[in-house]
Amino acid sequence: MKKAAITFMSLALLCFAGCKNKNKQENPSEESKTKSEMELKVEEFAPVTLTSDLSHLTDKERQLVATFIDIAQIMDDLFWMQAFGDKSKLDTISDPATKEFAMINYGPWDRLSDLAPFVSGYGEKPLGACFYPADMTKEEFEALKNSNKSNLYTLIKRNAEGKLEVVWYKDAYKEKLSKAIDLMKKAVDLAEDPGLKKYLELRIKAFETDDYLASDMAWMDMKQSNLDFVVGPIENYEDKLFGSKAAYESFVLIKDNEWSKRLEKFTAMLPELQKQLPCDPKYKKEVPGTDSDLNAYDVVYYAGDCNAGSKTIAINLPNDERVHLKKGTRRLQLKNAMKAKFDKIVMPISQLMLDESQIKHVKFDAFFSNVMFHEVAHGLGIKNTITGKGNVRQALQNQYSAWEEAKADILGLFMVQKLIEKGEVTDCTVEDAYITFVAGLLRSIRFGAASAHGQANMMCYNFFETENAFTRNQAGKYVIDIEKTKSAIEKWSAFVLKVEGDGDFAFAEKYNKEHTVIGEKLAADLQKVKDANIPRDIRFNQGKKELGL
Repeated sequence: MKKAAITFMSLALLCFAGCKNKNKQENPSEESKTKSEMELKVEEFAPVTLTSDLSHLTDKERQLVATFIDIAQIMDDLFWMQAFGDKSKLDTISDPATKEFAMINYGPWDRLSDLAPFVSGYGEKPLGACFYPADMTKEEFEALKNSNKSNLYTLIKRNAEGKLEVVWYKDAYKEKLSKAIDLMKKAVDLAEDPGLKKYLELRIKAFETDDYLASDMAWMDMKQSNLDFVVGPIENYEDKLFGSKAAYESFVLIKDNEWSKRLEKFTAMLPELQKQLPCDPKYKKEVPGTDSDLNAYDVVYYAGDCNAGSKTIAINLPNDERVHLKKGTRRLQLKNAMKAKFDKIVMPISQLMLDESQIKHVKFDAFFSNVMFHEVAHGLGIKNTITGKGNVRQALQNQYSAWEEAKADILGLFMVQKLIEKGEVTDCTVEDAYITFVAGLLRSIRFGAASAHGQANMMCYNFFETENAFTRNQAGKYVIDIEKTKSAIEKWSAFVLKVEGDGDFAFAEKYNKEHTVIGEKLAADLQKVKDANIPRDIRFNQGKKELGL
């Protein structure tokens, strides 16, 4: 019999139906009997209150945090405009749980179930979100003669004659950006750290000009501040049509100086680690920048793109390849959010799904290292194709995000392994890293195929399964084979680096499509996780009140 393969969308419907039938037939609790489908969907996101110790901050730094939150709320409004449009349209939703779920997803499409619509009257989410006219064809876009049509910071609109035109963000969002700029000027006056002050001044100019290079460079040099503020149009995940438009977001961050000190030494090791990558030398010929830092933070506010659906737990920025080659990137580990996901999701999945003898190897320090070096690994490999197709982002188009996340996942694990073997990472073992990684896969493949991270993890899972990196015992629990996992890591690393270096869009798209399906056994595994009511992700109670401001 042909082995069954289930898409993420089908799985989501199957899991939900299975959960609902189980509630009806298998002695459910009285509480679950009374809950609606939407209430159960909301409960898939475990609530977490974002706080941090602000006692070491000056009065002006505390005022800065409050001002940053005000600016972040404007970024949130801008992302709503890009992802959905006028969010007041959702006020017509009468059911509180349905409306709450729409707020979690920034629209009526379930981001962790292949963007399935869950509000009547809405069809599929446009691939281009609100960056392009919903009725625009690819052929029409290709015929548009404007050199800025694929710029990160432009929208494609129809003019009065119905023709396509290019509109810069600074013009399209002028009213809200003006309010953000006024608040940014207030923040400049409050900033005591010279690096932070310079970054904020240049970010204001970036909002006014849609040229973010200078402010990105200044952000790279901002290394002493107790506060950090990521703000602006940054990631291109929301544009699923061409992957070329940046979405607004913001993080407000408090530096964890103790944990950051532990991480200082690793960026200097990047050139040597690049040389050790298990691939053909032509795919690692570039030298990664080392003028970058690696720090830990408490995140106290999320807004916009990073807050939609699954929540970011680490940052690797800027995205501009020009900055990468000159200065590298900054890697910010969001320690409190990371710990919340580990406690509420990774450990419960591990206890349910792993062989009892291996659960002891699932550790937060290993999870932290895996996530941290995922971000570091974005700086490894190759930024420009070896086939003359331009940089990797341009060559792979809307496939870039999935393959870049796949690269970061596997090279991050490869780096952890190497650094443990060298004695540079001492708080976890290779066994801890590998087993915690597999537990992390079972967590993140639940993000669905609509997510670049979900696609990356699904491709990795299927590759590992083919290489027998894990098997299941008689009880159906996962048993990770350490030696076969090591071999699989090397093979998958080489494969992903080749895909990026060659820049073959057609191959990348075909492989992604064929290897992001869920087989019968994994579908059953994920159903077990679903039935155990383990959260899929987290959501936040956040703001000035939670921080005592």
